[in-house]
Amino acid sequence: MTKMNVLPNSPEARDVAYHFHGYTNAATHEDKGPMIIDRGEGIYVYDTSGKRYIEALSGLWCCAVGFNEPRLAKVAAAQMAKLPFYHNFGHKSHEPAIDLAEKLISMAPVEMSKVFYTNSGSEANDTVLKMIWYRSNALGQPNKKKVIARQRGYHGVTIASGSLTGLPNNHRSFDLPIDRVLHTTCPHYWKDGHDGETEEEFASRCANDLETLIQAEGPDTIAAFFAEPVMGAGGVVVPPKTYWKKIQEVLNKHDILLVADEVICGFGRTGHMFGSETYGMRPDVMVMSKQLTSGYVPFSAFLVNERFYAPVAQESGQIGVLGHGFTGGSHPLGSVIALENLAIIEERGLVQNASDTGSYFRGHLATLLDHPLVGEVRGVGMIAAVELVNDKASKSVTGPIGHLGGMMNAALQKHGVISRNLGDAIAFCPPMITTPQQADDLFAIIKLALNDVTQAVNAS
Repeated sequence: MTKMNVLPNSPEARDVAYHFHGYTNAATHEDKGPMIIDRGEGIYVYDTSGKRYIEALSGLWCCAVGFNEPRLAKVAAAQMAKLPFYHNFGHKSHEPAIDLAEKLISMAPVEMSKVFYTNSGSEANDTVLKMIWYRSNALGQPNKKKVIARQRGYHGVTIASGSLTGLPNNHRSFDLPIDRVLHTTCPHYWKDGHDGETEEEFASRCANDLETLIQAEGPDTIAAFFAEPVMGAGGVVVPPKTYWKKIQEVLNKHDILLVADEVICGFGRTGHMFGSETYGMRPDVMVMSKQLTSGYVPFSAFLVNERFYAPVAQESGQIGVLGHGFTGGSHPLGSVIALENLAIIEERGLVQNASDTGSYFRGHLATLLDHPLVGEVRGVGMIAAVELVNDKASKSVTGPIGHLGGMMNAALQKHGVISRNLGDAIAFCPPMITTPQQADDLFAIIKLALNDVTQAVNAS
């Protein structure tokens, strides 16, 4: 491990001295230090040395419109001058929050009733779980409190949303998951399909696994199913074609709510405005963040249908108040940025661009399938992953999980691309403004990085 070679009072040294990072090896960080990003421009970011990088993960799946959209800065400045903060407690409101709620309800692919504002995807999913318990009590169903999520699913990192998340490192040493949260099969056919099992048969098995879990726990104890249309942080897992139809049938059979976590998929990432639209899902709740404001400010929301909302409203009437809310929920700054961001997405046809340029880019990635270190290429719209293996026959990696992925991530960064390895899968989720020429540039660097990793593997 190389010690930092920096001046004592440099930003890097001060970062190590004072800044506690998320999703970082804290012990390693004390030796390695940070890469400090200084500015953004379109799909690019620049570090403090002036080196330019293609930000191939849109920050953290966020920046649909890129990293320096002047229209968002303009509306933010105007709102800061007019009303920099207000809340929605005790019957208070403001027009940006009202306008945005109306807009989101009009955009929903299925009929929705109300919008609740939060500050992050984690908070939104946490709140939905609380509301589900509240709703079950309102309906006189005190035992209908369990919820099901999926292995490798990602729903956040609070105590509740971190429990919904189905990734081991989000549970280890945190005493998670909490009770009432269960997990079922991840719909990754390439990795988890049985020998000789067709994709259709695998989809049926996933639905049967869900049915079996529901029956084992008791259908009258299961309140909701949380799922991303396409799994993001779990490795960009694209479900089999008939998966969602089969899952929805199981949920309908047992009167179980469907919560669609659209935090990554929402606002065009899958080539439609919502992932639920891409897969014909009919959710009762839609959770959204990230591309809602292109990440320019922390902001999130969830939509609920009347089936979900009516019992909650009635219960708050019985109690006298809905005892939940956030100081920053409905923040006017987030509201106006979201409205302008959505307007840009619509006016510039970015959903169609995600479909068209995304398909073009994924076509490039598909040419890597013959490479000895590439096990699978997967994706939809402008979200994709390349799964690295060193044993193609068994679809696996010999050695520590994430070692190959980490090597590839480092090689990409060396050549001017910032991405993220999810284990040994390299995720790509560039801004939705990406052009075909920029997709070509990105792919050229991916090939360079893959050559570097190949040489390192062959030399070891």
